[in-house]
Amino acid sequence: MSTFAEDAGISLDDDPTSLFQLLVLCMLQAKPIRATVAVHAARGLFDAGLATPSALVEAPRSQLIRIFGDAGYARYDESTATRLHAMASLLCDDYSADLRNLRPGAPSSLEVFDGVGPACATMFAREAQGVWPELAPVFDKKALQGAAKLGLPEDAQVLASHARSEGVALPAFAAHLVKVALGIE
Repeated sequence: MSTFAEDAGISLDDDPTSLFQLLVLCMLQAKPIRATVAVHAARGLFDAGLATPSALVEAPRSQLIRIFGDAGYARYDESTATRLHAMASLLCDDYSADLRNLRPGAPSSLEVFDGVGPACATMFAREAQGVWPELAPVFDKKALQGAAKLGLPEDAQVLASHARSEGVALPAFAAHLVKVALGIE
């Protein structure tokens, strides 16, 4: 079982760079687009050196749009490029380029960024619960759909107990359930 962050090449830790990368991935996944396309688009950004807020702020918008096009993330390329640039700018200007400054109110505190609504913030929390354990257990709507598909209870506490009894980390288990719901696992 792998998380979406791992699929995107993110080695998630409680550090500014990987948390920023996770938020970028979640913003890409929050659009009505295939999760695998969003993961591919995130990898494209990171492989191009756009893995930090300052790098994203300095990147020409056309570069983001080209990367999105190469990944098949074409329908929302322009609006997403605009929102990612605005998010990175705000993060640099108001939060010292560090999402950990928003940790106390997470996940809802992440909604200060245009393009980060409740679903995106919850996706972030689903993956970040391994490094921000105070968020746990997080099983979003899509994870609960996956649980139902597998005949598991649709209760976050029960699912967390199940994951622990199986020796599986909560982010990996939650991602597995989402992938089941999406039909990609």
